[in-house]
Amino acid sequence: MVERDPAVGGWLEVVVAYPSFWVMRYYRFSNWLWKRGLRVPARWLMQMARWGTGIEIHPGATIGERFFIDHGMGVVIGEMAEIGDDVTLYHGVTLGGVSPSVDSEQQRNVKRHPTLGNGVIVGSGAQILGPIVVGDHARVGANAVVTRDVDARTTMVGIPAKPVQLSRAEQGAIDQFVAYGTPLDLDDPSAVEGDMLRDQVALLKARLSALEDAVNAANERAQAPSPLSAEPHDLAEKQPGK
Repeated sequence: MVERDPAVGGWLEVVVAYPSFWVMRYYRFSNWLWKRGLRVPARWLMQMARWGTGIEIHPGATIGERFFIDHGMGVVIGEMAEIGDDVTLYHGVTLGGVSPSVDSEQQRNVKRHPTLGNGVIVGSGAQILGPIVVGDHARVGANAVVTRDVDARTTMVGIPAKPVQLSRAEQGAIDQFVAYGTPLDLDDPSAVEGDMLRDQVALLKARLSALEDAVNAANERAQAPSPLSAEPHDLAEKQPGK
């Protein structure tokens, strides 16, 4: 936690001012109760934690070591969510399910929520929905909506989320921590696709213009009179002394 937030002044500040510290203490105990069949006390304990921290974690979720929620308010982690080690979430993140509520009885104990690998970073407001897998050291940018599997060491942005092309230097440093999961100089994948389409259209226009010029030149040559096609009396008129 101290290593991932430059605003931290020390462990005493973490204890008194960071909701992530306290909600994880509540979660560890409530998860212990949940695994032993004491589900109502576990849910009640996490409800108390939600009122105190603004973070909602289902006691049935599986969370690894060194998990950190920065700021925290509005984070929701569903029952079947699985989170690896060294994962960072920011405020407003949802790890939710998308199964229809009208058939909830048949969905009990069924995997409905996402799985996050080790070292994943999820930016503020991002929604990761359904029983998908986000690979190790992947990054999900702020406000992205992810509904499909994400490969390891991939950065996703946008709605719906799409992978973005990183520079060689950025790809080499993908295992390093990046706040909010998004490099500041990251290009919008939609804008990149738009630029590529515009370049292709410009190239096609240039080729079409060259083709039109060639056709026009050929037509002009075909319409020009040839000396071999002239009438005999025309040729006689052109001879001197006749």
